[in-house]
Amino acid sequence: MKILVTGGAGFIGSAVVRHIINSTTDTVVNVDKLTYAGNLASISSIADSDRYTFEQVDICNAVAIQALFKKHQPDMVMHLAAESHVDRSIDGPAAFIETNIVGTYSLLEAARNYWRDLPEERKAGFRFHHISTDEVYGDLHGTDDLFTETTPYAPSSPYSASKASSDHLVRAWHRTYGLPVIVTNCSNNYGPYHFPEKLIPLMILNALSGKPLPVYGKGNQIRDWLFVEDHARALYKVVTEGMVGETYNIGGHNEKQNIEVVHTLCNLLEELAPNKPAGVQRYEDLVTYVKDRPGHDLRYAIDASKIERELGWKPEETFESGLRKTVIWYLNNKQWWQAVLDGSYKMERLGQGA
Repeated sequence: MKILVTGGAGFIGSAVVRHIINSTTDTVVNVDKLTYAGNLASISSIADSDRYTFEQVDICNAVAIQALFKKHQPDMVMHLAAESHVDRSIDGPAAFIETNIVGTYSLLEAARNYWRDLPEERKAGFRFHHISTDEVYGDLHGTDDLFTETTPYAPSSPYSASKASSDHLVRAWHRTYGLPVIVTNCSNNYGPYHFPEKLIPLMILNALSGKPLPVYGKGNQIRDWLFVEDHARALYKVVTEGMVGETYNIGGHNEKQNIEVVHTLCNLLEELAPNKPAGVQRYEDLVTYVKDRPGHDLRYAIDASKIERELGWKPEETFESGLRKTVIWYLNNKQWWQAVLDGSYKMERLGQGA
């Protein structure tokens, strides 16, 4: 099959691209605008594959997207391109409205027009897989409640509201036009190649440089953590085996308070990076509590029983094993994250016509 992946230079998208090239015989067309979070170094290990093509295109560019469908004739679409950082959405929501809502609309229309004209056999096999987030469900107030595929939407931030909007558009294109779509909503991802503004890589890199480890509020926010490579396996299974029109929640079965995550990271770094920056006695001494962000949801937790029951997927990594792999990766890949921190990773784009 030929799979068109949007956002394939991002964190989760690059894991999906690497998984497809390394673990299947399928072909990938990676469509990425290369915003600040798009990093070609994250896919350098498979960039020379004859089953891989990169196209630097903005999904909001309807004409360019339609041309890509005509040029590459994909069998499936995996739509991951999105603005995804809550803090950035609070400071500047316009980009989230544009990319996550208008961009998804543009992609849906291009896919619908392309799919409508396919021969019947290829038309029957076509899939549009929209990858979303558990944040669309809002806040869980109970300690035992879980997000299911039928949980009502109640987004709290401009980011989650824009993703909720895109989910509704995808389902509407299925209901109204018959476009064969599948939606997945995932919990917090972590792992290699994670952009350093997110919690886990931020804490690792700040600790290694002796900087404060900023924790919102009391650090009692609870998230369900999913190792990104487990997520990539799940997404491929959904797009190839999932039922059209269905939603699948993907979670790691790892509910942790943010402060617990930070303390676990500090303990791992004590073991794996004992040579601390000057003046640091213990990594935990760097923990600093800061004012909570507006509209901060307290708890997210995914019920991932449907995807396990119907498609046979469950995570291979525990939180402990996945976090250890993540810390080791950052310790062994300073060149990757140093290029992100100093901005030099953007120079990679010059060869791609950026």
